[in-house]
Amino acid sequence: MNALTSSWTPRILSLLRIVTGYLLLTHGTAKILGVPQVDMFANLQIASLYGVAGILELILGGLLVLGLFSRFAAFVASGLCAFAYFIGHASASTFATPILNGGEAAVLFCFVFLYLAFAGPGPWSIDAGRSAD
Repeated sequence: MNALTSSWTPRILSLLRIVTGYLLLTHGTAKILGVPQVDMFANLQIASLYGVAGILELILGGLLVLGLFSRFAAFVASGLCAFAYFIGHASASTFATPILNGGEAAVLFCFVFLYLAFAGPGPWSIDAGRSAD
């Protein structure tokens, strides 16, 4: 079992980056492109806080899916998700836990992206093809 897990660990790291990046990308497409259509983003202004977050989600999510500038993109995405939690969720109730203020996803995204910033993109990435990581 140890040989199996050690040989698949880098590939699973790539899958984690791709799937998490895709989920971030879909947040951006919902806000900026309206796909999928989410009612709360129907009249979103690009110059608003949600609009800027959507642009960052599109760019960073795309970079992470491709595995391009992965460490930088993951680090910035981690900060974006931390801001999302503290501005959008924790501000609603100072002492509430993430399960009560709806911020579980933001916290989880934050720490997965922080892990990816340090662990790297894995072998299935443009970064891995460009240089030895």
